[in-house]
Amino acid sequence: MRRLIVILMLVPAAALAQPDFRAVLWPVLEKAQCRQCHNDNGVASTTRLQFPPEDAAPGDVHHFGRTLRRFVDAANPAQSPLVRKPTNRLSHAGGERIKQGSADEAALLDWARYLATQPADVDEKRGPAASGARPVLRRLTHSQYNHTVRDLLSDETRPADQFPKEDFVHGFTNQSEGQSISPLLAEAYARAAERLARNAFRHPARMLTCPPSDACRDRFIAEFGRRTFRRPLTTREAAAYSKLFQRESDFTKGAQLVVEAMLQSPNFLFHLEQGDYAIASRLSYFLWDTMPDAALLEAAAAGRLKTKEGVEAQARRMLAADRARASFDEFLAQWLRFDRLRGALRDRIRFPEYSAELVGAMIEETARLFRTLVWEKRNFMGFYNAGYTYLVPELARLYDLPAPTEPWALTTLPAESGRAGILGQATFLTLTSKPADTSPTERGLFIREHFLCQQVPPPPPGVNATLPTVTDEKPQTTRERLSIHLSNPACASCHSLVDPVGFGFEKFDAIGKHREAELVVIAPTADELKTRRKLKPTEYRLPIESKGYLRGLQKAEFASPRELGQVLAAEASCQKCVVKQLFRWASGRHEETADTPEIEAVYQRFRESQFQFQELIIAIATSDSFRGK
Repeated sequence: MRRLIVILMLVPAAALAQPDFRAVLWPVLEKAQCRQCHNDNGVASTTRLQFPPEDAAPGDVHHFGRTLRRFVDAANPAQSPLVRKPTNRLSHAGGERIKQGSADEAALLDWARYLATQPADVDEKRGPAASGARPVLRRLTHSQYNHTVRDLLSDETRPADQFPKEDFVHGFTNQSEGQSISPLLAEAYARAAERLARNAFRHPARMLTCPPSDACRDRFIAEFGRRTFRRPLTTREAAAYSKLFQRESDFTKGAQLVVEAMLQSPNFLFHLEQGDYAIASRLSYFLWDTMPDAALLEAAAAGRLKTKEGVEAQARRMLAADRARASFDEFLAQWLRFDRLRGALRDRIRFPEYSAELVGAMIEETARLFRTLVWEKRNFMGFYNAGYTYLVPELARLYDLPAPTEPWALTTLPAESGRAGILGQATFLTLTSKPADTSPTERGLFIREHFLCQQVPPPPPGVNATLPTVTDEKPQTTRERLSIHLSNPACASCHSLVDPVGFGFEKFDAIGKHREAELVVIAPTADELKTRRKLKPTEYRLPIESKGYLRGLQKAEFASPRELGQVLAAEASCQKCVVKQLFRWASGRHEETADTPEIEAVYQRFRESQFQFQELIIAIATSDSFRGK
C-alpha cells in the first residue's frame, strides 16, 4: 500500500484521466436545476456563472465544463466554490441543490479535482455560434385581427373579442409558441369571415368603386388582395380568386365571396410575407398593432426598407401617429397583465370601496404614467421611481391624499407616503394580492419575472406549501406565517428569492391602501362552535415589519416601494429587462443565446439615449434580427 501511494505521488498531475463532463456531471447539474438560475434571465443572472442553453451543442457543453476552472481552488479542490456552493456548504441562494455526501457530490468533486490540474486561463468567451435571426411563424393576435379588419373593411365590431381566449407565453399573447389554431379558433375565423364579408357589402359602392366588368373584377382582386395579404398577389393567386369570383352570377356576390375567402386564407391570418413586405408587416404590427398603410406598402414596393435608414424613417413617421399610442398601450396591458387585474376579486367586507370603476382608475393611472414617459421622451426608468402620478378623487382617497383639482391632475407623491412609480401604484399592489390579504410571495415573484426578467425555479415536487393555521393562542402576521418557507430547506431555495422582496410592501394592503397594522381575523372552528366556546370571529391588529431585500443585487435593502423603485431604476438588469420585454413583443418569441450581442447593442443605445423608450423602439425596429438579416 505504501509503495502504491508513492507511485501515485510520482504521477504528474496533468496525467490524471479526464472525466466525461457531458456524460457524468452535466446530468447532475441539470437535475440540480442549476441552469434555471444561472442564465441571462435567471435569478443568478448577475453572478459570474452562466450556463449554456438547454440545446447547446456537445462541444459547447464540454467547453463550459472547462470554464468552471475559475471556481476551483487548485490547492484544495474540496474547498472550491464549485463544490461548496451547490451543496450549500458555502451559503448558496439556491440552497442545497446537490445533496451532501451523495454520488452526485462525488462526481462534482472528481471534476473539481481534474480542473485543479488544468491551466487557469481557459478561454471563457467561446459560445454557441450565432445562428442569425430565427424565423418564426406568427399569426394575427386577437387585437391585431380586430384592428386589421377595422382598417381593411371599416368594421368596428371587434369580432375577435368572441374568439377562444389566447394563451400568454413569455408574458405576451403574440409569441409564436402559443399561436396554433385549434378547431374552435378555425371555426371562429370562418364565422367571422362570413359575417365581415356580408357586412362589408351592405353598401357595395364603398367596396366596388368601378362599374361591373372584367376589368373591375381584376382591379378589385388585385387591390383588395394587396391590402389583405399585405403584399401583391401572384399571378396564380389572382387567377384563382378570379375563378372564385365568377362562381357567382351576381357581381357583388362574387366580390363578397372573394372577401370571405381571403379573410380565411393563411396569407391573411399568418405573417407569410417575404422580403421588404415582411419588414413592412412586422413594422406595422409592432408599432401600430394593425396592417401596413399605403405609404408603408409603397416604401416596401420601392425597396426603401432594404436599409436601416429606410426602416428608421418609416418607424419615426409611424411613431408620430396616434395609432402608435394605442399599440403600446396594448404592450403595457399585456406586460403588466391588466387582464388579471380586471378579473381580480376582493373581500367585500374588508374592501367595500373596491369596484370595477376603481380597478379602471388604477389601470388608467398606470397607463398615464407610461404614456408620459414614452411620448414626452422622458427617462423611462421613472416607471419605477417617479415621484408623481395622475389621480382622480377615488384614487386620492385610496392613497390618503388631497383630492385633485381636476380629473387626472398631475400629483406629487409625498416622500413619507412611501409611494413612487409602478411599485407604489394600486395596480401593482392589487394585482399581486389575494382576495382578502396581501401576498408577499406573489409580489416578489412578479418583480423578479416582469421587472428583472428572471425565471424563478418551480418548487420541488411534493412540497407541502400549506402555511400554519392562525389561532387565538398565536395570532401571526403574514410575514410570520411565511417564515416557515425560509426555515424549510425544501422551500427556502425559491422563497428566499421572492418572499423577502414582498415583505417590503407589507404596509400596503390588498388594494394598495397604506396600513400600519395587519388585520388578522380568526374564525371559530367547528369544535368551538359546537361547544359554544367561541361564536364569532376575533380580530387582531398586529404591527407590521416592512423591511425587505432583493437577494442578488447590491444595496438592495428597502422598506417601501419608493426605496425599491430607486434600486430598480439604477439596476442594469432591470434596465435590460425593459429591452428584453420589448424584444419579445416585437419579435414574437423569447430571446435566445444567439440574440445576446444584438440585445446588448440595443441596450447600449437605450442607455445612451438616457433611457428614452422611443429610441428603444427604433433600436429594435432597425436591428438585424427584426429586419430578418
